[in-house]
Amino acid sequence: MADPVDQILEQWARERPDLDASPMGIIGRIARLSRDHERAVGATLASHDLRADEFDVLATLRRSGSPFRLTPTQLGATTMVTSGTMTHRLDKLEQRGLISREPDPSDRRGLLITLTKRGRTLVDRAVVDHLDTEHALLAKLSPRERQQLAALLRRLGE
Repeated sequence: MADPVDQILEQWARERPDLDASPMGIIGRIARLSRDHERAVGATLASHDLRADEFDVLATLRRSGSPFRLTPTQLGATTMVTSGTMTHRLDKLEQRGLISREPDPSDRRGLLITLTKRGRTLVDRAVVDHLDTEHALLAKLSPRERQQLAALLRRLGE
């Protein structure tokens, strides 16, 4: 079954038969799927009054395990954002009562970011819907195909 990327590849093959445009087929589809994923997940998270970057912080704290507490540096490393960006995110989440900031007893200059009960309740609800959305996005693939795709993408990311 042809898709819009196939049309692009056919056009390049017609106009520049000397080029191997096959990477465009893979990268183009990954880019399109990424945009579709962002839209679908964004809508799911919006139904919980969350943006993807907020969910990222809350989910990172939640999956860190009890007591659901990390330093801003640890959060920044996991979410791959600058300290300034992280501070801005934390300010908004703290204002909403989803996280708290506490002094780090092992580093008097440092802080610990803790998921509040309200934040944990929210992220626990949101992650269920988030995963439902992602399962729906992958529904066309069998479990074996999903494993194969995951392995191939892991290899590309090495």
